Amino acid sequence: MGRRFFVGGNFKMNGSISSVKEIVNNLNGAKLDPNTEVVVAPSAIHLLLVRESLKKEIAVAAQNIYYKKNGAFTGELSVEQLNDAGIAWTLLGHSERRVSMAEVAESNEFLAEKAKAALAGGVGVIFCCGESLEIRKENKTKEHVLSQLKSAASAIKDWSKVVIAYEPIWAIGTGEVASPEQAQEVHADIRAWLKSDVSPEAAENTRIIYGGSVSEKNCVELAKKPDIDGFLVGGASLKPAFVDIINAKSA
Repeated sequence: MGRRFFVGGNFKMNGSISSVKEIVNNLNGAKLDPNTEVVVAPSAIHLLLVRESLKKEIAVAAQNIYYKKNGAFTGELSVEQLNDAGIAWTLLGHSERRVSMAEVAESNEFLAEKAKAALAGGVGVIFCCGESLEIRKENKTKEHVLSQLKSAASAIKDWSKVVIAYEPIWAIGTGEVASPEQAQEVHADIRAWLKSDVSPEAAENTRIIYGGSVSEKNCVELAKKPDIDGFLVGGASLKPAFVDIINAKSA
């Protein structure tokens, strides 16, 4: 049947109760492609609000988790707490937590521990990877992106609940976007790595989605590429045009 198209919306640290309710109401009333899996990731303070008011066909993700069980870890969310609240997914490894927020600076090894904990607890992982503009100019994109994935792979036994999100750092929130050809090239490299280093089954079935200034203007062309299985959307997920991006595959 092929890989089911997957679109995630990362609200980041945005939204008030009223604006999040407006986004939810828009999604609840919209006609969405039933062949596309949709997940939204509001900020932690809005997780329950969104899960309780959003139609069940759309899943909800946390933007981060901690790898330890419940305990004395101030400010963190556990896998058990997500399960209790009906939160089915978590983002991991977004560049804003890897490099942009210097006080966080999550390492590959730390993210592997988080992925292991999430999957062991039954929470799906949207695992982000991507390169800076400097790395791209040095023609080291493939090497860098695969190094991020290889570390996580050591902790992942079951890839059926993993979605890989390729997000070039230079295209996140900048208005720049990788061309369909640039994005497809990296997605194909990731799929080839999955086949050689994980398994042919993982390569065939794992969704690899693109993130980096995805909008209603570029999503349809990106969606036509054979190894682009969806999108992780930032700022545009806060707007009504998010519906157009969800429906990109059927446009």
